[in-house]
Amino acid sequence: MKSPLIAFLAIAWCLSDRAFAASTTSPPFRKHRRIQAFAKSTLSGGASRAIAQMTLYPIDALRTLAQSRDGRTLADVGLGALVRGSATTSSFALLIGAIQFSVFGALRDHVGPLAASALSAAASCVVSVPQEVIKQRLVTKIYPSFRSAVQSIARDEGIRGFYSAWKPTMARNIPFVIITFTTMDFLKTILLRRNAEKRELGIWDNVVLGMSSAFVAGAATNPADVIKTRMMTQAASTQVPYSSAMDCMQTIIRTEGLGTFYSGFKQRSTYMCLLWGMTFAINGIIHREFHNRSDPSN
Repeated sequence: MKSPLIAFLAIAWCLSDRAFAASTTSPPFRKHRRIQAFAKSTLSGGASRAIAQMTLYPIDALRTLAQSRDGRTLADVGLGALVRGSATTSSFALLIGAIQFSVFGALRDHVGPLAASALSAAASCVVSVPQEVIKQRLVTKIYPSFRSAVQSIARDEGIRGFYSAWKPTMARNIPFVIITFTTMDFLKTILLRRNAEKRELGIWDNVVLGMSSAFVAGAATNPADVIKTRMMTQAASTQVPYSSAMDCMQTIIRTEGLGTFYSGFKQRSTYMCLLWGMTFAINGIIHREFHNRSDPSN
């Protein structure tokens, strides 16, 4: 985790410094300012998501176990499941966060927060689906290590294996990110209007608003998350495999009841609230540092 994170921070930092230097010496001022803003969003979004995800990985592992078809527990997979693959799979979050925040920031003023959040979620699925596949199979002990998972999936299933259950994953991710980002954007606008002297949200403002937004989004998308988990971890079950996401949904309704769609909700809501609270808070801190460095008056 350390090496990709350090490399990512160094590259984005240099890009931001370059963009700022260009914006103060070149005629096309607006263009370079946009480049600078994009570099800041890429850095802060990627770093904040990666740090938050790696920190909270054990909670997400418990959510995966709670949603598994055979009801796996730590007794079945061992305590190591709480951290198995945490560093390697969390490195994917660098790109996930970078894509989500940079795309949202670049498009928000052009297409509105709703469309911008939908596009940012769809774009990040290119990275987030493989991450989920590998992470959940490591947690349920289908594979013993990250390297083994990648090699086995590539050999036995090909590139499509890394995108198994991509439909329910997108059905979860897109509405989740839309609700989270638009709710956060809405609450942020209201809070700043009520406090005219504030230019940016404070750390605790970001934490509270991020957690509130994620809770609403999590409650709305938990059924899709259960289907996604079941489809991705079928190899860990001794039962007849689901043939599709629709078959998974129908089988759950018929054999387990509607309540199953909210299995793992406590673990997932805890994880998502803390994840997005931390992500928005760290993102705000990094943005503020950039602002302080680039504004001589500070």
